[in-house]
Amino acid sequence: MNKPLIISDKNLKSVQIKKQIINLLKRKKIFKKNIVIVVGGDGFMLKTLKKNQKTKKLFYGINSGNYGFLMNKFSKKLLIKNIQKSKMISISPLEMIVVSKNKTKKCLAINEVSILRQSRQAANLSIKHKSNYIMKKLVSDGVLVSTPAGSTAYNLSVHGPILNLNSKKVSIAPISAFRPRRWAGKIVSDKSRIVITNLNPSKRPVSAVADNLEVRNAIKIVIYIQNKIKFNLLYDKNKSLQKKIKLEQLRKETF
Repeated sequence: MNKPLIISDKNLKSVQIKKQIINLLKRKKIFKKNIVIVVGGDGFMLKTLKKNQKTKKLFYGINSGNYGFLMNKFSKKLLIKNIQKSKMISISPLEMIVVSKNKTKKCLAINEVSILRQSRQAANLSIKHKSNYIMKKLVSDGVLVSTPAGSTAYNLSVHGPILNLNSKKVSIAPISAFRPRRWAGKIVSDKSRIVITNLNPSKRPVSAVADNLEVRNAIKIVIYIQNKIKFNLLYDKNKSLQKKIKLEQLRKETF
């Protein structure tokens, strides 16, 4: 029988929850195999998943942060039962290839890739798929490319669409668009290879951010879904990621 691996953030609340889980597992067993229990917030979960991208583990998150969209609520009494009955959802990340003046860097983004202006001046960007322009020239604070799993995060804050987990779509949403002012973005296939180019890199530099990893002075950014990588997340029964997304859709429609 495999003992689950327990990984926690370093803050006091996470460490205390980890100690409780260790003591609990001394008395009770979990019969599911290859489980990693991750204690922390969404940011810590994203970091943990990327560090373990080559494993076939199942990740059960326990929230010790704020919202905890990728996590489950901690219940000492029901923990073992919740894990035993949990349901798995597999998600694929975006891969971002950033070309800057002196280097090319490749990063993964589970939620979104953000292209952000680095100076007081708005960014001038073009957005293409293959040889077709999605937007020939966008003047804005930036642009956001989001996965379905990340569509209720930063993407929702910039009024991007909420995507169903099974939609096989990717959202492209402007951040404070100035020209064209009314451009609301676009939903594209998850087979798309999106190319974003900084049209004026010397005077209007931009950063490319994959979740929380930043590459500054980006000139060209290529973004696509990396279907070769699958992250397997476990959710408590009746509280799946899909249901959380649907709840956010209802909240959006209400407000």
